[in-house]
Amino acid sequence: MNIGIGILGANGRMGRALIEACDLDDKLTLKGASVRADSQWIGMDVGELAGIGKRNLAVQGNLDSVKNDIDVVIDFTLPAALKENLQWCVDNNKAMVIGTTGLNDELKSLLQESAQSIPIVFAANFSIGVNLMLNLVRQTARVMGHSADIEIIETHHRFKKDAPSGTAVAIGEAIADELERDLGQCAVYGREGDTGERDQHTIGFATVRGGDVVGDHTALFADLGERLEITHKASSRLTFAKGAMSAAKWLKTRPSGLYSMEHVLGFKS
Repeated sequence: MNIGIGILGANGRMGRALIEACDLDDKLTLKGASVRADSQWIGMDVGELAGIGKRNLAVQGNLDSVKNDIDVVIDFTLPAALKENLQWCVDNNKAMVIGTTGLNDELKSLLQESAQSIPIVFAANFSIGVNLMLNLVRQTARVMGHSADIEIIETHHRFKKDAPSGTAVAIGEAIADELERDLGQCAVYGREGDTGERDQHTIGFATVRGGDVVGDHTALFADLGERLEITHKASSRLTFAKGAMSAAKWLKTRPSGLYSMEHVLGFKS
């Protein structure tokens, strides 16, 4: 069974990686790739856009003309576009794989609402390694989290617009959930000046931006006398794109609902 894929935001860094990853998977066929309606990339061959050679499929301003050929839409665009993209998929009964980060409470609620009509895989990070890391930090939190100080350090390229990264927040949420804490109440985002002694019940975040770093994340559990660091480093966006393709294949036969990569990888039933 071949699965038809539609990619939104094809001209972005992740959009181009998604095109390449789809092209590499013989169980998937790229049926459409779109950009903003006023984009200079409309009409360009998708393969040439992604740097993989001509594929005889033109970039479009939307997916309307190929909607009957698409089974799953993949969206790694910006939060500002998500509401419209969700509505299009609900209206056209298309499954979605969403990797957009930096969502506010309104968009998170909209995700839940849309998942009542269509199947959606939403993840802050589609890397298999990162999702293994989420499981490891949960285990570590159970054992060390009640006595250790917990810090999350993340580094990304200079072009990333949201901070901390969605993956860093997901790591924090996994730890907080395991410790029965509310991340919104215990998170500390950066420190400056006379902050006083560290509150052991807080979870700290440190953000670094620079160069072309694809994405580094470390969860630090520091106790008196020892510390444990769990680190994941990504060297290529193709890692995330391949994970998104795995999610698309898994999602094709699922009923409506909101799923995560932990479901895709079998960590959750």
